[in-house]
Amino acid sequence: MDLKGKVAIVTGAAGGIGRGIALKLGSLGAKVAVVDLKVDQGKETMSLLEKDGAGGVFLKTDITDLTQVQEMVKAAIAAFGKVDILVNNAGWDRIEPFLKNTPDFWDKVIAINLKGPIYCIRAVLDHMVDRKYGKIVNISSDAGRVGSSGEAVYSACKGGIIAFTKTMAREMARHSLNVNCVCPGATDTPLLAEMTKGETGAKIIDAMVKVVPFRRLGKPEDVAGAVAFLASDEASFITGQTLSVSGGLTMC
Repeated sequence: MDLKGKVAIVTGAAGGIGRGIALKLGSLGAKVAVVDLKVDQGKETMSLLEKDGAGGVFLKTDITDLTQVQEMVKAAIAAFGKVDILVNNAGWDRIEPFLKNTPDFWDKVIAINLKGPIYCIRAVLDHMVDRKYGKIVNISSDAGRVGSSGEAVYSACKGGIIAFTKTMAREMARHSLNVNCVCPGATDTPLLAEMTKGETGAKIIDAMVKVVPFRRLGKPEDVAGAVAFLASDEASFITGQTLSVSGGLTMC
């Protein structure tokens, strides 16, 4: 795969899956706009990109704020002259039974996991439509395909992302844009570690591993390879698809 000359925006790229995606795209020649609220970790991602000889820029952005998202896209275009690829990776959750959720928690989960990607897509669409070129890859989750205990609203958001991906793929095909979705299973990231602290968390991780046919958690680089393919011209006739990267946990 070759992404030389391409410009990519990757949200949530300060760590975990997002960092893995940013580094993979950079290694294939893309210039990367590293988008996140975490400044220090975002700059660390930038340093890793530069160490590997890749170009990029860090753009501090709250994806739940439409104005900030619009300004971020403008800044990326100003820096590189265009945007070819958008990877909607930023996400957040907390494992908790639905009966213990509060409306404030619902609002936060929905704002980050559903509204944020919608904002980002809307912000790049006019530019991509004008150029008749664009690759959009949304990071959903197997939780959005089969559900996940303790993640009711998160699962609803991720299911919404899958449906939104398919609809955008249908609407944008006439403009030659590709819109696809990648669904990671349980992946070894700082967010997962935060969500599964303590003795109970260790039991949750053990249970996750046992139900994966490959008997391990995913790694950021596992997801990054799938994203890079869908972001490349090798996937130019693929759109509206949902690809699970879960070690066989979901087979459908």
